[in-house]
This record gives sequence, C-alpha cells and structure tokens, in this order.
Amino acid sequence: MESDTESQDRIKTTERIFQIVELLMREDGLSFTEVANHLDLSRSSAYRHLTSLERQGYVIKESEKYYPGMQFLDVGEYVRTRKSVYEMIEPKIEKLAERTDERAEFIVEEHGTGIFVHREVGENAVHTNTRIGRSIPLHASAAGKAILAHYPTQRVEEIVESQGLEELTQHTITDADELLDELTEIRETSIAYNDQELIEGLRAVGVPILDGDDVIGGISITGPTSRFQGEKLKNEYPDLLLGVANELELNIAFRDE
Repeated sequence: MESDTESQDRIKTTERIFQIVELLMREDGLSFTEVANHLDLSRSSAYRHLTSLERQGYVIKESEKYYPGMQFLDVGEYVRTRKSVYEMIEPKIEKLAERTDERAEFIVEEHGTGIFVHREVGENAVHTNTRIGRSIPLHASAAGKAILAHYPTQRVEEIVESQGLEELTQHTITDADELLDELTEIRETSIAYNDQELIEGLRAVGVPILDGDDVIGGISITGPTSRFQGEKLKNEYPDLLLGVANELELNIAFRDE
C-alpha cells in the first residue's frame, strides 16, 4: 500500500511534469539546465523529467533545447473534437471569416477562462496570438461576456473571484458591479461587445451558443476599430452572428433525431 509520503511525491512529480511542458511552450524551448534554473530543480531532476517526456513522445530535443512534441497534436485534436457539437461549429466559423474577411472564433469556458476551440482568419483579418487552445479572460472578450451573461450570477461571481478582472487595456472592465450590469444587458439582447478591452485598436462582437439552458460556448468576429464601427458594428455583424447561432442551436437541438 502506498504511503502518504509516496502519494504526495507522486502528485508533486505530476505537477512538475506539467510545469515543465507549460514552461517549454512559454519560452519556445529550453535546455535542461535552463529548465532547472527556471523551476529551481537540480540539473539531474530536470534531465530525468525531460528524458521521460521525450520517451513518451511529448517532448523532442533539437540541438541542446527541448520543445513540446507532436504527441500533443493528437491530444489536442481529441479534446477539440471530443464533442460532436464542436465539429458542427467549425464550418460556421470558417464561413464567418470568409464572409466578413475578418477573424472569427469559437471559445468555450473551462476553469473560469475562455479557450479558443476554433478560429479562422479572413483575407483582411488582423493577426494576433489567438492560437487554438490559448486561454483569454472572459471579462475582456465579446464571446466570453456572451457566455458569462447566460451563466447564473453565482457562477459569474465565482469566476470573478477566482480569476479576477485584470486590466488589459484602459478600456477593460475591472469593476465587478459594472460587469454584472453589462451582462444583464447582454442577456436581454444576446449580443456582446469588446471595445478594445482585450487589445487596443480591436473591437469584437459576440453571441452565445446555447443548448436549451446550457451554454456551449460563444462565437465572435474581431477586427480593427477603423472597420468595426457604425452599421457593421451595431447591426450587420450582430445580425449575422445571431443568424449563425440560431441555425447552430436548431441543429444541436435536433442532432439526435
């Protein structure tokens, strides 16, 4: 039978493995000595962890640096397509990007943050760091606020308490009461806006994707303030997104019939 000490050591080892993987992603590759220094590990411990990950295919070594391996693609694709609903949404995101020539995204909430599941860029889209799997704060995202607006207030408060309301730009909402007031308005219209709250110079329009009373995620269109104004911002893009959301929700409702 495993002792409490052995159990704790196993948990610490598991946590350390994930810390190493996240570090390699964040730093775009490191030597085992650099990993040891970043995480305050002995060189031998860092080397053992890295070689173990390398044997399993989750880390590769190029020259003297270690990088996340292609095995994560298999894991990521499984996660991204595990729910059939996610696959139904992907072609709609592609069409939104094609029709608007802007960036279209689908995000879901997990552990209080927004995770990019699908994203496509149109011909004129502004390219930012929105790779699949990246997390963003829900309170500063149009799709994220659309999701929050359809959560119970208690759940929203729990997310705010655990994640905080980080000020990403001078336009970011950092007051909980102000956020709750805006979520009330969004709930009435199902339309959420991000007015340079995540990145200066970019606006977005988002709507939720619902399955009855359950929130699946949120879809949005993002572009520069120079193009996201007037009729496009207030009518054209919201109507387009609401139409796509309605079609998806009908398909979701009848998917098993």
